[in-house]
Amino acid sequence: MIYEIDENAKAKAPGAGGWRLEHSYAQLPRLLHVAVGPTAVRAPRVVVWNRRLAEELGLAAAAWASAEGASGAAAEIFSGNVLPPGAVPLAQAYAGHQYGHFTTLGDGRAILLGEQITPRGERWDVQLKGAGPTPYSRSGDGRATLGAMLREYVVSEAMHAMGIPTTRSLAVVATGEEIWRQDGARPGAVLTRVAASHIRVGTFEWVAARRDEGALRALVAHTLQRHYPELAGAENPPFALLGAVIERQARLIAQWMSVGFVHGVMNTDNMALSGETIDYGPCAFMEAYDPATVFSSIDRHGRYAYGNQPQIAQWNLARLAEALLSVLHPQEEAAIALANQALGGFGERYQRHWLAGMRRKLGLFNEEPEDGALIESLLTWMHATKADYTNTWAELETLGETEAGRALEFQEWLARWQARRARQPQTAEDVSRLRCANCPAVIPRNHRVEEALAAAEQGDVGVLERLLAVLAAPYDYARARAADVAEYRVPAPDGGEAYRTFCGT
Repeated sequence: MIYEIDENAKAKAPGAGGWRLEHSYAQLPRLLHVAVGPTAVRAPRVVVWNRRLAEELGLAAAAWASAEGASGAAAEIFSGNVLPPGAVPLAQAYAGHQYGHFTTLGDGRAILLGEQITPRGERWDVQLKGAGPTPYSRSGDGRATLGAMLREYVVSEAMHAMGIPTTRSLAVVATGEEIWRQDGARPGAVLTRVAASHIRVGTFEWVAARRDEGALRALVAHTLQRHYPELAGAENPPFALLGAVIERQARLIAQWMSVGFVHGVMNTDNMALSGETIDYGPCAFMEAYDPATVFSSIDRHGRYAYGNQPQIAQWNLARLAEALLSVLHPQEEAAIALANQALGGFGERYQRHWLAGMRRKLGLFNEEPEDGALIESLLTWMHATKADYTNTWAELETLGETEAGRALEFQEWLARWQARRARQPQTAEDVSRLRCANCPAVIPRNHRVEEALAAAEQGDVGVLERLLAVLAAPYDYARARAADVAEYRVPAPDGGEAYRTFCGT
């Protein structure tokens, strides 16, 4: 179904169900989006519903109170069968470097309903993922599998609980239809994704490839207004935007590395200018520490391995800088110099954020020049012994009492760490509190995620609900030690080395 964009469409007050949708992105030049509605599904049924997020969005009206397992209003709206009040659905255009190769893309299976204005005045994109074909589908079916959408729900909400900027998941609705993929027929689903925005590096690449400077300047202004309002009035808006995005990405990637997260497909269309983690395809969490860890079945050469993520982020940001060259400065040579100036700061920014995060995981409140070497020594030991990354950090104080921790190499490191801690005035309790707030006790263990997805595909959502409940409090160590939670901290028998993930498209 095709809709005409109403340039003046704007919700003035909350409507039925708490909807208050606005459409600032739809006011951008037409080359950035196309009006298109969701394709109806046969038998929608809510599989999982994020009540807390709904309340934050202002959608916690009586109409949603019984959304879990429902086949009524919530299922109809979050499957795309019925549009919520004030919706002006569209698909966004963007390009991207996929595994280093430029291609034109766009929302091939995602439809933006609008921007929900929360009771606190915040603006959040509400998007249906798997809602049917769009003009950007490139012969695809525009659909999504239940397993892939539940994976995104689980991992994105776990990342949010860890305090890492991310898109959120509001609902997953089973469609009652089968989706055909390489591994055969799978149950279909639609995910409702909530994001600060869906503006990507690839969005800028799309406009730059069309050499539309007016549209590029409009996109710069829109992105600054939406995500970096503190930069209003900047002397050189594109340069200010580039620097701000570099800073947020340096911080985000450092947070990924801190918890052992492997995104799996860091194409430029999967890097959001908001600084959020976006597009959870073949993502997973590293168990046995190894910088070369790759989970994605299609990343055969390890381009997006865990240890490569900082360098890939900088590479992606260089593509953003290239897309901005025509508006950075009227003279090409000067524009390139400005781009290089901004990009040159990524390494220092990333290292600063990474070191700060690792110091917190060690319970260090101040800085010393040798801290980097202390951290690297621990990581070297983890790699050599195939230690579990998450549990090593969580159990560092008592690790020296275990068989692995009694080894001379670790005992020597432990003595260095204890001496380092002794040179700061904080108490052992202070150190423990800082570490507990920065070392998650639980992560989405890959085998536990697969167990939950498999059960949900068979109609049992109880396993999924228990997993979500555990992941909602990653820093609650008292809870993590309880018997019903402790089992979720146990690594896969092989350390996860053979685990493989798939995009689901």
